[in-house]
Amino acid sequence: MTATKSVAVSSDPPPASGRLLSLDTYRGLIMCVLVANGLGLAALQAYPSWAWLANQVEHAEWTGMTFWDLIQPAFTFMVGVAMPFAIASRRAKGATTGDLFRHVCWRACILVLLSNLFSSFGSDPPLRLQLINVLSQIAFGYVLCFLILQVRFEWQAAIAVLMLAGQWLLFVAFPGPQGAFSQTGNIGQVIDRAVLGYTYSGYYVTINFIGNAVTILFGCWAGLLLRSTRSRRAILSILGGSAAAAYLVGLALQPFNPVIKRLWTASFTCLSAAWVIAMLLVLYWTIEVRGWRRWTFPFIVVGMNSIFIYSFWQLLGGWLDTGLAAYTRRFSSLGPAGEIPHRLVVLAVMWGLCYWLYRRRIFFKA
Repeated sequence: MTATKSVAVSSDPPPASGRLLSLDTYRGLIMCVLVANGLGLAALQAYPSWAWLANQVEHAEWTGMTFWDLIQPAFTFMVGVAMPFAIASRRAKGATTGDLFRHVCWRACILVLLSNLFSSFGSDPPLRLQLINVLSQIAFGYVLCFLILQVRFEWQAAIAVLMLAGQWLLFVAFPGPQGAFSQTGNIGQVIDRAVLGYTYSGYYVTINFIGNAVTILFGCWAGLLLRSTRSRRAILSILGGSAAAAYLVGLALQPFNPVIKRLWTASFTCLSAAWVIAMLLVLYWTIEVRGWRRWTFPFIVVGMNSIFIYSFWQLLGGWLDTGLAAYTRRFSSLGPAGEIPHRLVVLAVMWGLCYWLYRRRIFFKA
Protein backbone atom coordinates (compact mmCIF):
# COMPACT_ATOMS: atom_id res chain seq x y z
CA MET A 1 0.00 0.00 0.00
CA THR A 2 1.01 3.58 -0.66
CA ALA A 3 -0.96 6.68 0.41
CA THR A 4 -1.22 10.37 1.65
CA LYS A 5 -2.58 13.88 1.15
CA SER A 6 -1.38 17.43 0.58
CA VAL A 7 0.97 18.99 3.09
CA ALA A 8 0.25 22.40 4.53
CA VAL A 9 1.35 23.22 8.06
CA SER A 10 -1.19 24.41 10.59
CA SER A 11 -0.58 25.64 14.13
CA ASP A 12 -4.15 24.95 15.23
CA PRO A 13 -4.51 23.90 18.86
CA PRO A 14 -5.17 20.29 19.79
CA PRO A 15 -8.73 19.19 19.29
CA ALA A 16 -11.47 20.08 21.70
CA SER A 17 -12.79 17.40 24.00
CA GLY A 18 -15.73 16.85 21.65
CA ARG A 19 -13.49 15.58 18.84
CA LEU A 20 -14.15 12.05 17.65
CA LEU A 21 -11.16 10.42 19.30
CA SER A 22 -12.09 7.01 17.95
CA LEU A 23 -11.38 8.23 14.41
CA ASP A 24 -7.97 9.65 15.39
CA THR A 25 -7.18 6.41 17.21
CA TYR A 26 -8.26 4.34 14.22
CA ARG A 27 -6.10 6.41 11.92
CA GLY A 28 -3.15 6.16 14.31
CA LEU A 29 -3.45 2.39 14.70
CA ILE A 30 -3.46 1.83 10.95
CA MET A 31 -0.53 4.18 10.39
CA CYS A 32 1.54 2.55 13.15
CA VAL A 33 1.06 -0.89 11.60
CA LEU A 34 1.84 0.51 8.15
CA VAL A 35 5.04 2.44 8.93
CA ALA A 36 6.30 -0.44 11.09
CA ASN A 37 5.94 -2.74 8.05
CA GLY A 38 3.44 -4.97 9.79
CA LEU A 39 5.49 -4.78 13.02
CA GLY A 40 8.04 -7.01 11.35
CA LEU A 41 5.81 -10.05 11.73
CA ALA A 42 6.68 -11.23 8.21
CA ALA A 43 9.92 -12.50 9.75
CA LEU A 44 7.88 -15.23 11.44
CA GLN A 45 7.83 -17.07 8.12
CA ALA A 46 11.06 -18.63 9.37
CA TYR A 47 9.08 -20.40 12.10
CA PRO A 48 6.57 -22.87 10.59
CA SER A 49 4.19 -22.74 13.56
CA TRP A 50 3.91 -18.96 13.16
CA ALA A 51 3.72 -18.82 9.37
CA TRP A 52 -0.05 -18.21 9.54
CA LEU A 53 0.58 -14.95 11.39
CA ALA A 54 3.37 -13.91 9.02
CA ASN A 55 1.00 -14.46 6.09
CA GLN A 56 -1.37 -11.86 7.55
CA VAL A 57 1.13 -9.05 6.96
CA GLU A 58 1.63 -9.99 3.30
CA HIS A 59 -0.80 -9.29 0.46
CA ALA A 60 -2.72 -12.25 -0.93
CA GLU A 61 -0.94 -13.41 -4.08
CA TRP A 62 -4.07 -12.92 -6.18
CA THR A 63 -7.40 -14.14 -4.80
CA GLY A 64 -8.31 -14.05 -1.12
CA MET A 65 -7.76 -11.48 1.59
CA THR A 66 -5.33 -11.03 4.48
CA PHE A 67 -5.09 -8.43 7.23
CA TRP A 68 -2.50 -6.56 5.15
CA ASP A 69 -5.05 -6.28 2.34
CA LEU A 70 -7.26 -4.30 4.76
CA ILE A 71 -4.74 -1.51 5.38
CA GLN A 72 -5.59 0.47 2.25
CA PRO A 73 -9.38 -0.01 2.59
CA ALA A 74 -9.12 1.16 6.21
CA PHE A 75 -7.12 4.21 5.14
CA THR A 76 -9.53 5.16 2.36
CA PHE A 77 -12.56 4.39 4.54
CA MET A 78 -11.27 6.90 7.11
CA VAL A 79 -10.91 9.50 4.37
CA GLY A 80 -14.62 9.03 3.75
CA VAL A 81 -15.53 9.17 7.45
CA ALA A 82 -13.75 12.52 7.77
CA MET A 83 -15.42 14.04 4.69
CA PRO A 84 -18.81 14.95 6.25
CA PHE A 85 -17.03 16.57 9.20
CA ALA A 86 -14.76 18.60 6.91
CA ILE A 87 -17.61 19.63 4.62
CA ALA A 88 -19.80 20.70 7.57
CA SER A 89 -16.93 22.72 9.01
CA ARG A 90 -16.38 24.59 5.76
CA ARG A 91 -20.09 25.19 5.25
CA ALA A 92 -20.25 26.66 8.77
CA LYS A 93 -17.62 29.16 7.65
CA GLY A 94 -19.76 30.20 4.68
CA ALA A 95 -18.44 27.98 1.89
CA THR A 96 -20.86 27.31 -0.96
CA THR A 97 -21.15 24.03 -2.85
CA GLY A 98 -19.10 25.60 -5.65
CA ASP A 99 -16.41 26.65 -3.18
CA LEU A 100 -16.33 23.13 -1.76
CA PHE A 101 -16.09 21.52 -5.19
CA ARG A 102 -13.19 23.75 -6.18
CA HIS A 103 -11.45 22.87 -2.92
CA VAL A 104 -12.05 19.16 -3.52
CA CYS A 105 -10.63 19.38 -7.04
CA TRP A 106 -7.60 21.29 -5.80
CA ARG A 107 -6.95 18.68 -3.12
CA ALA A 108 -7.33 15.92 -5.71
CA CYS A 109 -4.69 17.55 -7.91
CA ILE A 110 -2.32 17.87 -4.95
CA LEU A 111 -2.90 14.22 -4.08
CA VAL A 112 -2.02 13.07 -7.60
CA LEU A 113 1.08 15.27 -7.55
CA LEU A 114 2.21 13.90 -4.18
CA SER A 115 1.38 10.39 -5.31
CA ASN A 116 3.80 10.69 -8.21
CA LEU A 117 6.40 12.46 -6.08
CA PHE A 118 6.44 9.65 -3.52
CA SER A 119 6.35 6.88 -6.12
CA SER A 120 9.15 8.41 -8.19
CA PHE A 121 11.40 9.43 -5.30
CA GLY A 122 14.68 7.56 -5.61
CA SER A 123 13.70 5.75 -8.81
CA ASP A 124 15.76 5.68 -11.97
CA PRO A 125 14.77 7.86 -14.95
CA PRO A 126 12.79 8.17 -17.05
CA LEU A 127 9.98 9.06 -14.69
CA ARG A 128 6.53 7.77 -15.57
CA LEU A 129 3.08 9.05 -14.68
CA GLN A 130 1.36 6.57 -12.36
CA LEU A 131 -2.20 6.62 -11.05
CA ILE A 132 -2.18 3.50 -8.87
CA ASN A 133 -0.60 4.92 -5.71
CA VAL A 134 -3.22 5.12 -2.97
CA LEU A 135 -3.09 8.92 -3.03
CA SER A 136 -4.15 9.00 -6.67
CA GLN A 137 -6.84 6.46 -5.92
CA ILE A 138 -8.09 8.63 -3.06
CA ALA A 139 -8.00 11.68 -5.31
CA PHE A 140 -10.37 10.09 -7.85
CA GLY A 141 -12.62 8.70 -5.14
CA TYR A 142 -12.66 12.00 -3.24
CA VAL A 143 -14.03 13.90 -6.22
CA LEU A 144 -16.54 11.18 -7.12
CA CYS A 145 -17.84 10.87 -3.56
CA PHE A 146 -18.25 14.62 -3.17
CA LEU A 147 -20.43 14.66 -6.27
CA ILE A 148 -22.39 11.59 -5.16
CA LEU A 149 -23.08 13.15 -1.75
CA GLN A 150 -24.99 15.96 -3.45
CA VAL A 151 -27.96 13.67 -4.19
CA ARG A 152 -30.38 11.84 -1.90
CA PHE A 153 -29.19 8.74 -0.07
CA GLU A 154 -31.33 6.43 -2.19
CA TRP A 155 -29.57 7.69 -5.31
CA GLN A 156 -26.18 7.46 -3.61
CA ALA A 157 -26.77 3.78 -2.85
CA ALA A 158 -27.96 3.15 -6.41
CA ILE A 159 -24.88 4.85 -7.85
CA ALA A 160 -22.61 2.72 -5.63
CA VAL A 161 -24.29 -0.46 -6.87
CA LEU A 162 -24.03 0.69 -10.48
CA MET A 163 -20.33 1.51 -10.07
CA LEU A 164 -19.52 -1.96 -8.75
CA ALA A 165 -21.77 -3.66 -11.30
CA GLY A 166 -20.30 -1.58 -14.13
CA GLN A 167 -16.74 -2.47 -13.14
CA TRP A 168 -17.73 -6.16 -12.94
CA LEU A 169 -19.38 -6.01 -16.36
CA LEU A 170 -16.29 -4.38 -17.85
CA PHE A 171 -14.09 -7.31 -16.79
CA VAL A 172 -16.65 -9.86 -17.97
CA ALA A 173 -17.23 -8.16 -21.33
CA PHE A 174 -13.49 -8.00 -22.10
CA PRO A 175 -11.92 -11.10 -20.54
CA GLY A 176 -8.19 -11.76 -20.42
CA PRO A 177 -6.34 -14.97 -21.32
CA GLN A 178 -7.49 -16.73 -18.14
CA GLY A 179 -11.01 -15.33 -18.08
CA ALA A 180 -12.75 -12.21 -16.81
CA PHE A 181 -10.47 -11.76 -13.81
CA SER A 182 -7.29 -12.95 -15.47
CA GLN A 183 -4.14 -12.04 -13.57
CA THR A 184 -2.54 -10.85 -16.81
CA GLY A 185 -4.12 -9.25 -19.84
CA ASN A 186 -7.33 -8.22 -18.06
CA ILE A 187 -9.21 -5.14 -19.24
CA GLY A 188 -7.63 -3.00 -16.53
CA GLN A 189 -4.17 -3.75 -17.86
CA VAL A 190 -5.35 -3.18 -21.42
CA ILE A 191 -6.61 0.29 -20.43
CA ASP A 192 -3.38 1.12 -18.58
CA ARG A 193 -1.25 0.06 -21.54
CA ALA A 194 -3.36 2.21 -23.89
CA VAL A 195 -3.44 5.29 -21.63
CA LEU A 196 -0.11 5.14 -19.80
CA GLY A 197 1.94 3.03 -22.19
CA TYR A 198 2.77 0.41 -19.56
CA THR A 199 1.23 -1.81 -16.87
CA TYR A 200 2.02 -1.69 -13.17
CA SER A 201 4.06 -4.26 -11.32
CA GLY A 202 2.14 -6.47 -8.95
CA TYR A 203 -0.82 -6.75 -11.36
CA TYR A 204 -2.50 -3.59 -10.07
CA VAL A 205 -4.74 -1.54 -12.40
CA THR A 206 -5.79 2.11 -12.39
CA ILE A 207 -9.52 1.34 -12.57
CA ASN A 208 -9.18 0.09 -9.00
CA PHE A 209 -10.37 3.58 -8.15
CA ILE A 210 -13.97 2.53 -8.91
CA GLY A 211 -14.16 0.05 -6.05
CA ASN A 212 -11.94 2.27 -3.92
CA ALA A 213 -14.39 5.14 -4.40
CA VAL A 214 -17.21 2.95 -3.10
CA THR A 215 -15.10 2.18 -0.03
CA ILE A 216 -14.69 5.92 0.52
CA LEU A 217 -18.45 6.32 0.07
CA PHE A 218 -19.05 3.71 2.80
CA GLY A 219 -16.85 5.89 4.99
CA CYS A 220 -18.88 8.99 4.09
CA TRP A 221 -22.06 7.24 5.17
CA ALA A 222 -20.40 6.21 8.43
CA GLY A 223 -19.28 9.81 8.97
CA LEU A 224 -22.79 11.11 8.35
CA LEU A 225 -24.09 8.56 10.86
CA LEU A 226 -21.56 9.61 13.49
CA ARG A 227 -22.51 13.28 12.98
CA SER A 228 -26.20 12.55 13.28
CA THR A 229 -28.35 13.09 16.38
CA ARG A 230 -29.03 9.36 16.72
CA SER A 231 -28.34 7.74 20.06
CA ARG A 232 -25.07 5.90 20.54
CA ARG A 233 -26.95 2.65 20.79
CA ALA A 234 -28.59 3.32 17.43
CA ILE A 235 -25.22 4.21 15.89
CA LEU A 236 -23.70 0.98 17.15
CA SER A 237 -26.66 -1.02 15.86
CA ILE A 238 -26.47 0.53 12.42
CA LEU A 239 -22.70 0.05 12.19
CA GLY A 240 -23.03 -3.57 13.30
CA GLY A 241 -25.88 -4.26 10.89
CA SER A 242 -23.99 -2.61 8.04
CA ALA A 243 -20.85 -4.66 8.70
CA ALA A 244 -22.88 -7.88 8.79
CA ALA A 245 -24.78 -6.99 5.62
CA ALA A 246 -21.58 -6.08 3.75
CA TYR A 247 -19.98 -9.36 4.83
CA LEU A 248 -22.94 -11.45 3.69
CA VAL A 249 -23.13 -9.65 0.35
CA GLY A 250 -19.40 -10.16 -0.15
CA LEU A 251 -19.71 -13.87 0.58
CA ALA A 252 -22.68 -14.17 -1.79
CA LEU A 253 -20.73 -12.48 -4.59
CA GLN A 254 -17.53 -14.43 -4.07
CA PRO A 255 -18.40 -17.50 -6.22
CA PHE A 256 -19.07 -15.25 -9.23
CA ASN A 257 -16.85 -12.28 -8.45
CA PRO A 258 -13.58 -13.42 -6.84
CA VAL A 259 -12.03 -11.52 -3.94
CA ILE A 260 -9.10 -9.73 -5.58
CA LYS A 261 -7.67 -6.69 -3.84
CA ARG A 262 -5.42 -5.77 -6.78
CA LEU A 263 -8.52 -5.32 -8.95
CA TRP A 264 -10.69 -4.10 -6.04
CA THR A 265 -13.54 -6.34 -7.13
CA ALA A 266 -17.09 -5.96 -5.83
CA SER A 267 -16.70 -8.91 -3.46
CA PHE A 268 -13.45 -7.48 -2.09
CA THR A 269 -15.13 -4.07 -1.69
CA CYS A 270 -17.93 -5.55 0.40
CA LEU A 271 -15.85 -7.95 2.49
CA SER A 272 -13.16 -5.37 3.26
CA ALA A 273 -15.87 -2.82 4.10
CA ALA A 274 -17.34 -5.27 6.59
CA TRP A 275 -14.03 -5.54 8.42
CA VAL A 276 -13.16 -1.83 8.44
CA ILE A 277 -16.66 -0.92 9.63
CA ALA A 278 -16.32 -3.53 12.37
CA MET A 279 -13.02 -1.95 13.42
CA LEU A 280 -14.71 1.45 13.65
CA LEU A 281 -17.57 -0.05 15.65
CA VAL A 282 -15.19 -1.58 18.22
CA LEU A 283 -13.22 1.65 18.61
CA TYR A 284 -16.36 3.79 18.80
CA TRP A 285 -17.84 1.52 21.49
CA THR A 286 -14.58 1.35 23.45
CA ILE A 287 -13.68 5.05 23.31
CA GLU A 288 -16.84 7.09 22.78
CA VAL A 289 -19.37 4.86 24.58
CA ARG A 290 -17.39 3.15 27.34
CA GLY A 291 -15.02 6.08 27.75
CA TRP A 292 -11.84 3.97 27.87
CA ARG A 293 -9.49 6.58 26.48
CA ARG A 294 -6.20 6.48 28.34
CA TRP A 295 -4.72 3.79 26.11
CA THR A 296 -5.48 5.82 22.97
CA PHE A 297 -2.94 8.62 23.50
CA PRO A 298 0.01 7.03 21.61
CA PHE A 299 -2.23 6.39 18.62
CA ILE A 300 -3.88 9.82 18.74
CA VAL A 301 -0.43 11.43 18.53
CA VAL A 302 0.13 9.57 15.26
CA GLY A 303 -3.46 9.86 14.03
CA MET A 304 -3.45 13.63 14.30
CA ASN A 305 -0.30 13.80 12.18
CA SER A 306 -0.93 10.83 9.91
CA ILE A 307 -0.06 12.89 6.84
CA PHE A 308 3.34 13.73 8.28
CA ILE A 309 4.24 10.20 9.36
CA TYR A 310 3.08 8.71 6.07
CA SER A 311 5.06 11.26 4.06
CA PHE A 312 8.15 10.66 6.18
CA TRP A 313 7.75 6.90 5.78
CA GLN A 314 7.40 7.20 2.00
CA LEU A 315 10.38 9.49 1.53
CA LEU A 316 12.77 8.64 4.36
CA GLY A 317 11.51 5.40 5.87
CA GLY A 318 14.13 3.28 4.13
CA TRP A 319 16.91 5.64 5.18
CA LEU A 320 15.75 5.55 8.81
CA ASP A 321 15.44 1.76 8.78
CA THR A 322 18.95 1.31 7.41
CA GLY A 323 20.42 3.94 9.73
CA LEU A 324 18.95 2.42 12.86
CA ALA A 325 20.04 -1.06 11.78
CA ALA A 326 23.64 0.10 12.29
CA TYR A 327 22.83 0.35 16.01
CA THR A 328 20.27 -2.39 16.52
CA ARG A 329 21.95 -4.90 14.17
CA ARG A 330 18.35 -5.92 13.67
CA PHE A 331 18.71 -7.79 16.97
CA SER A 332 20.47 -10.56 15.08
CA SER A 333 21.03 -12.54 18.29
CA LEU A 334 17.31 -13.32 18.21
CA GLY A 335 17.52 -14.82 14.75
CA PRO A 336 14.92 -13.89 12.12
CA ALA A 337 12.56 -12.74 14.90
CA GLY A 338 14.98 -9.90 15.64
CA GLU A 339 13.27 -7.99 12.84
CA ILE A 340 10.27 -7.48 15.15
CA PRO A 341 12.02 -5.42 17.88
CA HIS A 342 13.97 -3.60 15.18
CA ARG A 343 10.74 -2.49 13.51
CA LEU A 344 9.41 -1.39 16.89
CA VAL A 345 12.51 0.79 17.34
CA VAL A 346 11.89 2.37 13.92
CA LEU A 347 8.26 2.99 14.89
CA ALA A 348 9.33 4.51 18.22
CA VAL A 349 11.55 7.05 16.45
CA MET A 350 8.77 8.00 14.04
CA TRP A 351 6.35 8.27 16.96
CA GLY A 352 8.81 10.57 18.71
CA LEU A 353 8.79 12.91 15.73
CA CYS A 354 4.98 13.00 15.78
CA TYR A 355 5.04 13.67 19.53
CA TRP A 356 7.47 16.55 19.04
CA LEU A 357 5.01 18.10 16.57
CA TYR A 358 2.04 17.33 18.84
CA ARG A 359 3.61 19.12 21.82
CA ARG A 360 4.17 22.17 19.64
CA ARG A 361 0.62 22.04 18.26
CA ILE A 362 1.84 21.60 14.71
CA PHE A 363 -0.42 19.45 12.56
CA PHE A 364 -0.05 18.70 8.89
CA LYS A 365 -3.42 18.99 7.18
CA ALA A 366 -4.75 18.50 3.69
